Amino acid sequence: MAATPRLPRHATKIVATLGPATSSLELIEQMIRYKVSVMRLNFSHGTAQDHIDRAAMVREASRRAGREIAIMADLQGPKIRVGKFAQGKIRLEPGAKFVLDGARTELGDEQAVGLDYKDLPRDVVPGDVLLLNDGLIVLTVDAVRGDAVHTTVRLGGDLSNNKGINKQGGGLTAPALTAKDMEDIKIAMSFQADYVAVSFPKNRTDMEMARQLCNVAAAEYGHKPALIAKIERAEAIPKLEEILAASDGIMVARGDLAVEVGNAAVPALQKKMIQMARNMDKVSITATQMMESMINNPVPTRAEVSDVANAVLDGTDAVMTSAETASGKFPLETVQEMSRICEAAEQAEDTKRDTDFSGQNYSRIDQSIAMGALFTAHHLGAKAIVALTESGSTALWMSRHAAHIPVFALTSRLATQRRMALYRNVRPLLMDSENDRDAALAQAEAHLKRRGIVQKGDVYAITCGEPMGAPGGTNMLKICRVG
Repeated sequence: MAATPRLPRHATKIVATLGPATSSLELIEQMIRYKVSVMRLNFSHGTAQDHIDRAAMVREASRRAGREIAIMADLQGPKIRVGKFAQGKIRLEPGAKFVLDGARTELGDEQAVGLDYKDLPRDVVPGDVLLLNDGLIVLTVDAVRGDAVHTTVRLGGDLSNNKGINKQGGGLTAPALTAKDMEDIKIAMSFQADYVAVSFPKNRTDMEMARQLCNVAAAEYGHKPALIAKIERAEAIPKLEEILAASDGIMVARGDLAVEVGNAAVPALQKKMIQMARNMDKVSITATQMMESMINNPVPTRAEVSDVANAVLDGTDAVMTSAETASGKFPLETVQEMSRICEAAEQAEDTKRDTDFSGQNYSRIDQSIAMGALFTAHHLGAKAIVALTESGSTALWMSRHAAHIPVFALTSRLATQRRMALYRNVRPLLMDSENDRDAALAQAEAHLKRRGIVQKGDVYAITCGEPMGAPGGTNMLKICRVG
C-alpha cells in the first residue's frame, strides 16, 4: 500500500512562483511535500513552452508526492515600461532634465529614452509625478510635447532597461488585458490552469472580460478556471467591492500598489482587502517581498517573519513567494521558513465561534449547514469537519471563519479538489464514491483514521447532500463518534 501523503499542519496556504531556480521535477516535488499548495507561473517571464513544461512537471510532481495542488497562471498585463538603453542602464542625477519619448526608436541615453507604453503622453499633465523602477526614481512632469514627456529628476539613481513606470495617485489608462494576455490565456487553458491572476484590473468590466476570454478558451477542455484580481492600481481601491464581486479572489499585490498609493497606506489597505474578501466569500493572497532577503540569504529577516505572520493574523488565505523561489538561491528553505511562520502565527490566533456568528443570517440551506457544522464542532470539541462537496462551496464557506478545527473536503471532481487547495484551513481530498451516501461516509471516516486525525471515542462532524452528487445540495449535518 502506498504511503499516506503528509498534509500541511498549518491552515494558511503557500503560493510559490516557479522559475529558473525551480525547474526540476525533484525540487518541485520537495516543495509540494513541504506544504506548497499552489504553484504560480509568471507569464511576465519565459516562453509559452516554458510554462507548458513547468505545468506538466507540477502535475507529475503532485502525483509523486501523492497530493494534488493548484496551478495559477499570472498574466503579465500592460507593459508600462521605459525602453532600452544603449549601455543597458544610465545614471540620473537630481535636477537633471530627462525625456520619456513615445516616438523614439533609437536606444536611450542620459537625455532621453523610448517607451514601451506609447500612451503615456496622453495620460499625464505638467505637475504629475512619475515613479520608475518601483519608486526608486522619481520624475516631475514639466511639459508634454507631442509624443514626448519632458521631466525633471526629483530623485535620481540608476535606471536600466525596461523598468516599470507608475503615476503617483494612479491614472494610467492602459487596459488590463493585452493581446499577449489573450494568447497566454489560451496557453494556460491548454494545461487547465486552476487559477488565472489578472494584472492591473481597474473595475468589474476588466474581470468580466477576463472571465469570458478564459471560459471560451477553456470550453474545449471542459474546464472553468477561477479568477484572481491583482490589486495594483490606485483606481482599483474605490472599486474593490465590484472587482471582488466579479472575481473568485484577490491578490494584495503590494509592489505596484505601494508605488501608486504610497508605502504607508498599504498595511491598512491589506487588512481592508483581506477582510472584505472574507466577508464576500472570496479568497485572498498576500504577495510581494514577503521573504525578499531569502533570494540571497538562507534565513529571513525578523521584519519578514513579522510581515508573513501579520498577513496570517489578518486572515489571508495564502502568502506568496516571487523571486525568492523563482530565481533565488534558497527556494526550498524559503518554503520551509514560511511554513514554520504560518504554523506559529496560527497558534496565537484567538477563535471565538459564538461572536463570529452573532447577528448573521443565512438564507441558503447549504450555507446554513456549513455554518452549523462549524458552530457545533467548536462546542463539541470535534477533531475534524468533513465536507462532502461537488462544487467546493461548502468548504469555501467554512474556510471564511477562523477555526482551529481542520476541514477535510472530499470531492469526486479533480478540478474541485485542485481549486480548494487555495482555501484556508481546507484539506482537499479526492473521493472514490459519488452516489452512495453510506459508502461515502465510511470512506470519509477511513480517511481521518488513516491520517491519525481521529481515534476511538473522538467526535467529528460531517456535511453532505441527499441525493449525493448534486452541486449546491448540501442539506445534512451529522455528528459522528468513532467506534
